[in-house]
Amino acid sequence: MKIVLAVDGSDFSKVAIKKLAKFPLPQGSEISIINVYEHPAMSTPELISTTVTLDVYYQEFIANAEKIGKKIVSEAGKVLKEKNRSLLITTNVISGLPKREILEKAESFDADLIVVGSQGQGAFSRLLLGSVSQYLATHAKCSVLIVKEKENA
Repeated sequence: MKIVLAVDGSDFSKVAIKKLAKFPLPQGSEISIINVYEHPAMSTPELISTTVTLDVYYQEFIANAEKIGKKIVSEAGKVLKEKNRSLLITTNVISGLPKREILEKAESFDADLIVVGSQGQGAFSRLLLGSVSQYLATHAKCSVLIVKEKENA
């Protein structure tokens, strides 16, 4: 079985990791753990006097996002390996729009399943912001497991 686990370090993605760790997966199952971060827009050429400052900010942002992302996927991998040593785990930190990057990873990985945590947003928030999990559920070519955080968990 091939699974893409998308994590962002939130409590919701931690619940998804724990849920996936409990699954009785077939020996040799492959899990691609990904973290997707969105980066700020690059400076425009009109801002020549501030380009250096913005470029430094941009480079620091990317370095920090990748450092944090590597920690998040590494920790997820450790949790999964503790429960099932036969898993083949790969990790990636990707820059882009989460819903698009997760779908592209699932397709290139030929995933059987995508696992994500629910952000628990209400209908009004989803209308304004969109929902990664909702987008994946309606556009993915494979099954999608949206793990909801239990109340009192």
